[in-house]
Amino acid sequence: MSWLLLFGLTLALGIAVLAQFARRAELKRMRGAVERRERAARNGGAKAQLQHPVVDLSRCLGCGTCVAACPEEGVLELVHGQAMVVKGARCQGVSACERECPVGAITVTIENLKDRTDVPAVSEDLEAVGAPGVFLAGEVTAHALIKTAIEHGAAVGSEVARRVEAKPAARNGVLDLVVVGAGPAGIACSLEAKRNELSFVTIDQEETAGGTVAKYPRRKLVMTQPVDMPLYGRFKNTTYTKEELVDLWRGIVDGQDLPLRGGETFEGLEPDGKGNYLVRTKDRTYVASHVCLALGRRGSPRKLGVPGEELPKVAYSLLDARSYTGRRILVVGGGDSAVEAALGLAKQPGNEVALSYRKESLFRVHARNEKRVEECVRQGKLRVLFESEVRAIRPDAVDLAVRNGRGDETVTLANDDVFILAGGVPPFELLSRSGVSFDPSLRDAPEPLLEQGTGLGRALKVGFGLSVAALLWAVWHADYYLLAPTERPTHVKHPWLRPGMGAGLWLGIAATAMIAVNLLYVLRRAPRFKLRFGSLQAWMTSHVATGILAFLCAVLHAAMSAGNSVGGHAFLALAVLIVTGAVGRYFYAWVPRAANGRELELAEVKARLGRMSEEWDQGQRRFRERARDAIAALVEEKQWRASLPGRALALLGVQRDLNRVLRELAREGRREGVAEHDVRETIQLARRAHRTALMAAHYEDLRAVLSSWRYLHRWVAALLVLLVILHVAYSLAYGAFFDGGVG
Repeated sequence: MSWLLLFGLTLALGIAVLAQFARRAELKRMRGAVERRERAARNGGAKAQLQHPVVDLSRCLGCGTCVAACPEEGVLELVHGQAMVVKGARCQGVSACERECPVGAITVTIENLKDRTDVPAVSEDLEAVGAPGVFLAGEVTAHALIKTAIEHGAAVGSEVARRVEAKPAARNGVLDLVVVGAGPAGIACSLEAKRNELSFVTIDQEETAGGTVAKYPRRKLVMTQPVDMPLYGRFKNTTYTKEELVDLWRGIVDGQDLPLRGGETFEGLEPDGKGNYLVRTKDRTYVASHVCLALGRRGSPRKLGVPGEELPKVAYSLLDARSYTGRRILVVGGGDSAVEAALGLAKQPGNEVALSYRKESLFRVHARNEKRVEECVRQGKLRVLFESEVRAIRPDAVDLAVRNGRGDETVTLANDDVFILAGGVPPFELLSRSGVSFDPSLRDAPEPLLEQGTGLGRALKVGFGLSVAALLWAVWHADYYLLAPTERPTHVKHPWLRPGMGAGLWLGIAATAMIAVNLLYVLRRAPRFKLRFGSLQAWMTSHVATGILAFLCAVLHAAMSAGNSVGGHAFLALAVLIVTGAVGRYFYAWVPRAANGRELELAEVKARLGRMSEEWDQGQRRFRERARDAIAALVEEKQWRASLPGRALALLGVQRDLNRVLRELAREGRREGVAEHDVRETIQLARRAHRTALMAAHYEDLRAVLSSWRYLHRWVAALLVLLVILHVAYSLAYGAFFDGGVG
């Protein structure tokens, strides 16, 4: 007994120590995620320019499937047991998170669509509202994926073919279709037009096909999803370099002999008064009954508007970094194009490369590029100047204004070349002149993204229906089930309802089958397994339904009397599994939701403090910074460092410490000459931030305690599988079940 007690105590203490280390690591990870989200919010990187994920906290279970599915690191992270958007600007609109979420708790949508004036108004057929016969496809519609662009182009080509077939037009030099742009959308539209034998022409300002992708830096990786191109079929790979993808497109254009006319810059279109359009380029005019505008969103390069920008050493694109060696180079911009250009130039021998960006961090770039920049800076190959702006460009130097704690400081860099990669000016004016409207009132109102709830009501209805069916079966055969186990063998229904024969046996087989199907959900969720058919949401529904069915079949298989046996213990494990599953699926979600709600409230408090002090003078700003630091210290101490027992013991003294800090803060504000109402509002915000942080911490403690259901659920599932295997093996070995229940 002494050995057993010693061993048990050692094991329990070891588990407790490991749990404590794991808890500290989890809090550190969550704290880092919250800090990254706050930095992204300050920099404008919390939300994407186009498509953006939205998490329904009423449904999110915190399974992490969306985080694992997202191809961009840092967009989503788990905070307080639920998914949170941290760096939304990195979202590429792939929607893998939405497809893989097992409970439908995440949606990828265009941010603030009902108010935006940079998204064209198009119908479901991608036809411009108010301009019949004019279609838009690809990035110009605010969808950035190559896969989406190809689907758009093919859809437009198919729709035009349908209309031409329904209403053939007299030719007389009138084309069925003019495609503007030879990127992925334009090529797909052209291929679909050829497949349907339309008369068409494709124009592009560049001499060859490729679109925006052709202007990417050399060897840039371009991610695509499995996609089918008309007349070509499915792309073999899911990852291509810029050169591979452009070569593929150009090979398709040449192989299909598409009528591509390069070097023609689109200048606008207008109705000809006869139901057609005059499509004007710099050199000629085309007449067509339909037009597909697939010209992207980048338009002309964005300029800085500073002295010296007209110098020959200034460029707005970089196709091949190998052409530059032994040069002093400045790259301006903070997107992937600017970062990849700077990295490529920094690799060339003899180059001194600096990257200037007006924000405090690279919030819009891919995670892999951010890591490459950090490595390049550590190696001394690249200098990054955050919060800097170009003031003047001279033949041998560049002047920059760099912000610091004291204001702007002028920094002069010796320089041979300047690459301005600060994005482009979208062609919205050109599109507007061509009849495309950007009026939000002309777009269909988007469906509001409301919390859907946990789905408990629907699940309860399904469970109730199945339970009623099982109860009716039991009532129908109550004359057998109400007998004592010793009296059942003489009953006429015994050969049919007993666990080892007839319906009883088939109910046992059904219960085992339901358990097996239920466990397949684990394989579907695990990324290392290749079980990928069906959506994860459908699998989750199946997981719930088969769990309930397995339990009900097991009840009837046991003839309403589970005995003290291997089968009876398996039945008990199944019951515990149902309970822990219900806790995880429905009831556990409330506490993480409450904790994240407090996080959002805390973020709003900090944002309000920032807005309140935007117009303060220098002395007042010092008070603002002191208040911000005091709030940060309070949050740090109460939310991330204190333990549950520590917070419980400190509840009596916490108000005293808070009042002391706030009194000091108020005295400092009055010394700095801050208006009394601003001091009072700042103190109120600090008090609210402290209370909110404390509540978030308490919710997180409660969540950590409740999260034990996950481990119980998993270990009970493992125990259930073992008991079912033993039960089946025992039954097969002895060839019979106990008459009174499960043997």
